[in-house]
Amino acid sequence: NATRPVQFVFAGKAHPQDTEGKKIIQELVSLCQSQDCRASMVFLEDYDMNVARYLVQGCDIWLNNPRRPLEACGTSGMKAMANGVLNLSTLDGWWDEAWLSDNSVGWAIGKAEDYDDPEYQDFVESQILYNILENDVIPLFYERNHSSSFPRPWVHKMKQALRRLGPIFNGHRMVEEYTKRAYLPSNICYSKLTADQYKPATDLAQWRMNLHTHWGDLKIRNVRCNTEHEMFVGENLSVSAEVQIKGLSIEDVRVEIYTGPLDHTNSFASRSTYSMAPVEQTPDGWYVYQGQAIPLSTGKFGFTVRILPHHPLLSDAHNLGLICWAETAQTPEHTENIQTEYAHT
Repeated sequence: NATRPVQFVFAGKAHPQDTEGKKIIQELVSLCQSQDCRASMVFLEDYDMNVARYLVQGCDIWLNNPRRPLEACGTSGMKAMANGVLNLSTLDGWWDEAWLSDNSVGWAIGKAEDYDDPEYQDFVESQILYNILENDVIPLFYERNHSSSFPRPWVHKMKQALRRLGPIFNGHRMVEEYTKRAYLPSNICYSKLTADQYKPATDLAQWRMNLHTHWGDLKIRNVRCNTEHEMFVGENLSVSAEVQIKGLSIEDVRVEIYTGPLDHTNSFASRSTYSMAPVEQTPDGWYVYQGQAIPLSTGKFGFTVRILPHHPLLSDAHNLGLICWAETAQTPEHTENIQTEYAHT
């Protein structure tokens, strides 16, 4: 389109052992050198940090289309955003968290769908990309007032992205969050473990050995709830379960309700956990645990019960790799027997 020209600028390097990546770059360079595409497609060689600086400062929109869910983070898109560049990306990495459904800070390629066929995924997402470029991105960029050549709607979107995403996705917030959530707790934990000539650390190591020895004997049975079919949003779902704890004490474990909405495959679309407490012991030595969960949205809803390790000096219960699921649902992805529907309000 001569009245609305678009230029694609490509840059990057393939890993030395990434044969497929090298072939893609070769094809891309060949395409950029062809007579039909020389004006609209450019490949920048010898990509490095200096080239990246020019890119994030000089482009209008940052196109990142990894095959979901293979993107690690996408920090280049964050850098571009900090320079006033709008993002158009697959919902993966940082953009899966940053993108807003009203497209006020940028555009998304797809809606985070999962595909079994990668080639079909590429086809679908390429069509979505072309549609967004042709119907949203390019018209907005070339929208001008009669009295000015300044792209005011585009600049407004740039400011929106800076205002709404800048305070969240930045190095200062990241370092502060690491400090609060990792460094300071680790320092406190270190002080506790090394006190009294490392006695707490020795006790914790012995506790872990005993935990691994007896973890296979833990069992959960008779998972029950106070409803079988429908309930209202915000209504308490009361859950009870019987737990067998052989060789351990109730202080060594944490029993939880694992719950959330289910998708079309009866897998959890999102997850929440609620603590359960022991209330009595059965004649055959099982502990009865009770707890409550609260559905916060409408739709199909599932739950199960699980056991995790618990110790005052354990920084994260998941680090031990130990977990015990209720017998009625051996994994959180299979909850057919313990799911419920709750009604719209």
